[in-house]
Amino acid sequence: IPIDTGLCFSSIAMHAAAEVIDAIMAAFAAQHISVDAYYPELGHGQHEMPLHHAPALRAADNQIWFRETVRSVAANHGVVASLAPKPKPDQAGNGCHIHWSLWDLAGAQNLLYEPNDRFLLSQLGYHFMAGVLAHLPGLLALTTPSFNSFRRLQPHFWSSAYTAWGPDNREAAVRVASGAWGSEATSINLELKASDSSNNPYLALGGLIAAGLDGVTRKLTPGDATLIDPGNLSDSERSQRGIHRYPTTQAEALDALERDAVLMEALGPELTTAYLAVKRSEYEAFSQEDVAFEIRHHLYKF
Repeated sequence: IPIDTGLCFSSIAMHAAAEVIDAIMAAFAAQHISVDAYYPELGHGQHEMPLHHAPALRAADNQIWFRETVRSVAANHGVVASLAPKPKPDQAGNGCHIHWSLWDLAGAQNLLYEPNDRFLLSQLGYHFMAGVLAHLPGLLALTTPSFNSFRRLQPHFWSSAYTAWGPDNREAAVRVASGAWGSEATSINLELKASDSSNNPYLALGGLIAAGLDGVTRKLTPGDATLIDPGNLSDSERSQRGIHRYPTTQAEALDALERDAVLMEALGPELTTAYLAVKRSEYEAFSQEDVAFEIRHHLYKF
């Protein structure tokens, strides 16, 4: 039973969850983990807390601390917190979007920023983004790796379902996020929407970096920006723009990962052998069961 049935951004939903949310925020403060915002989201009982940016390794650490803290504090208050990708089939899914920017070694200059570009994005940013898009089919096996993940990645659900990119396009795989007014040079960033909390953040961020760097090395370009929901385009229009549907199952993403030489090399032979074996075994187990079995196991596991 959801803790609230309020609308997105509803103060009624915020009030219903206030006691446990206040306790979660206090726990984060005690761990020196900065939370950028808090608000009730679209789904019933769904609440969002974006974490402040950090260097990649610390960001991965923070994701682990976030999961453990939220679930533990919620349990102490007699409720269950689930970060599963799709804990309720008829409600909005849970993402764990990755926002990233690229900086010089001194940490003084955001290398994604270009003031003369239409979207304020540098050539380095376009190359990096193109690498992520090029490797996205296999990358999904790391960023959205569970059986339940692919129930979330559907068109028209703000989770992204196609290899498109665009400025503030909530249905694009990669969104060019507008910078804060007056400080665009330091705040422009890119967002990967196809990521959720069933992933191992060290592998997810490592795969994202490997894919992006391949785009930089090969000077890949991402094609034209998509300014509308790519799900509203026809199949032929998407084909002309080089936009492709994601793998629709965990098994398809794992096959794409195995075919991706860049990601396989980044993971190394021992890790890829173990990872593919475990995840394929997981797919075989869940594919033989019904939806209720899938939801029950993912809701409490993640």
